[in-house]
Amino acid sequence: MPQINLPGLRPVLMGDMGVTVRKAEDGVQYVRSVAELTDVPRTNIDMLRHWAETEPDRIFIADRLPNGEWRRLTYAETWRMTRSVAAWILGHNLSVDHPVLILSGNSVNHALVALGAMAAGVPYSAIAPAYSTVTHDFQKLRHVVSLLTPGMIFAEHIELFAEAIRATVPEATPVFGTGDLSTLPRAHSLDEITQTPAGPEVDQSIAALTPDTIAKFLFTSGSTGLPKAVINTQRMLCCNQVMIREAMAFLKEEPPVLCDWLPWNHTAGGNHNFGIALFNGGTLYIDDGAPTPKGIFKTVRNLLDVQPTLYFNVPKGYEMLAEHLTSNDELRTKFFSRLNILQYAGASLAKHVWDALEGLAEQTIGKKVMIITGYGSTETAPFAATTTWPVGRPGEIGLPATGLEMKLVPNAEKLELRLRGPSITPGYWRQPDKTAESFDEEGFYKIGDALKFVDPDDPSKGLLFDGRVSEDFKLDTGTWVNMAAVRAATISGLAPLVRDMVLTGLDRPHIGAFLYLDADACRKVVPALATIEDEVVIARNPEIRARIQAGLNDLARRSTGSSTLLARAIIIDRLPDPARNEITDKGSINQKAVIANNPDLVDDLYDKTIKAHVLVADRKG
Repeated sequence: MPQINLPGLRPVLMGDMGVTVRKAEDGVQYVRSVAELTDVPRTNIDMLRHWAETEPDRIFIADRLPNGEWRRLTYAETWRMTRSVAAWILGHNLSVDHPVLILSGNSVNHALVALGAMAAGVPYSAIAPAYSTVTHDFQKLRHVVSLLTPGMIFAEHIELFAEAIRATVPEATPVFGTGDLSTLPRAHSLDEITQTPAGPEVDQSIAALTPDTIAKFLFTSGSTGLPKAVINTQRMLCCNQVMIREAMAFLKEEPPVLCDWLPWNHTAGGNHNFGIALFNGGTLYIDDGAPTPKGIFKTVRNLLDVQPTLYFNVPKGYEMLAEHLTSNDELRTKFFSRLNILQYAGASLAKHVWDALEGLAEQTIGKKVMIITGYGSTETAPFAATTTWPVGRPGEIGLPATGLEMKLVPNAEKLELRLRGPSITPGYWRQPDKTAESFDEEGFYKIGDALKFVDPDDPSKGLLFDGRVSEDFKLDTGTWVNMAAVRAATISGLAPLVRDMVLTGLDRPHIGAFLYLDADACRKVVPALATIEDEVVIARNPEIRARIQAGLNDLARRSTGSSTLLARAIIIDRLPDPARNEITDKGSINQKAVIANNPDLVDDLYDKTIKAHVLVADRKG
């Protein structure tokens, strides 16, 4: 394995991800890793048992108790309690047709139930808490219950979910959990269950597991429609972790330590990060913080206690963390003390944040820490590609993971990506039509993204994300618009004021946009807004509008034609609305839904009479 040991960069052991490229006569290119996937365990439960036997006293998982102290479980304790939960589940005759539904945020108890279900050979599904707590029509939760027909419900802090359970789950369905059980009198106590010794039936259940056993269902809605249940088998989970370990070879050298908030009802947190700790005998401290003005202070508190060896976050989280790293010497010293890499996902990392992280590392340890991004989706378990070398710009996704094959299919002016390998889902639960739509005649999963080579003459330099195939569009002149490129350039050009945006222009004369502000950044840029919470007041502030107008003018001067010219924009004075499907389950903005929900604003972007709230880019301005 090569050690990245460049001047000015902390040495880190990374894998060698060589590839071969085969070109077909029809222009299709097949890109696959040279290395083969080997030594794949049978199941995740085998890995838990392995570490419980070889490192019984090592801390596996920890979360914050109400009194602020850490609750820590060793591998041996986790193994014992997992078996107890499995025994209780086995006593209720559940099956793949009647799985366990988990209503909970990340927690030690959540982990015990998930592992217990897997040990019992029963799939589980962790459901986004927002399905049960944000709205009271419970539309998405009803859909989930109807699709999965769960045989058992677990709820952490059951008082938060009692109303949703009563409204959507048949009364005969067993329920167990923690918190105020009196709010749902039929509920059983998890604490009592975990103290009940397990018998030989659990050993028999574990022995019967196979790589094809369904471990979990993860819900994803993509950009449209109700959530789909992505089948995750033990083969997928285990192969994916071997792929990760081959790429991040430093995982073989020392047990990883993570402090992570990414939700387990999503694949990044629930498969990728949770799996890294479990698979490699590491320790996962559950960060009860979040990339929000209030949540970041909890993250800071946790990082003062825990020094991670690798760290994951979304770009907004890194932006907030960088501010605290700048002002807090103790945090900065501890954070960088053992860190091998920083990984981001979910969106591009803004250059000013990238530069800040590198600068802070150099200031603290005298060297930069390698920044990488992962690529994948819920259907790919999720790890499908990564860089194993330092990069200096967002967008590079590297090369395919060991054992994975990419198929690049010409599609208009792009190369559409498709994927095949042992970490790819077999399909969507009880939705054969959706499954059929998602795979081509050769069994490749159609992920919907486009890629291009960094250097077409040297595939070893990796691939670049080139947008969503379905999101590109033509203007009424027939000119193609690369949505990802325009979006990335605009957000970078308007940084840090604009957090996200939606592009318009299909069959229209020019590109338009809805701009969603980063309220925190606006408050810092304009001191008069420091105490303003009202999104409308911030959006209408003259100085904010003037700064964005200047940014649009600068972008216009640098545009190369109608395919890159953002001609008009409207600053939206509210956040995207999850209740109107404007945010996907992955947390990304739903372009189609926002456009469909705001037809009048779309028309304003193209009206011959310029409305007062419409900003018009001026190349001469």
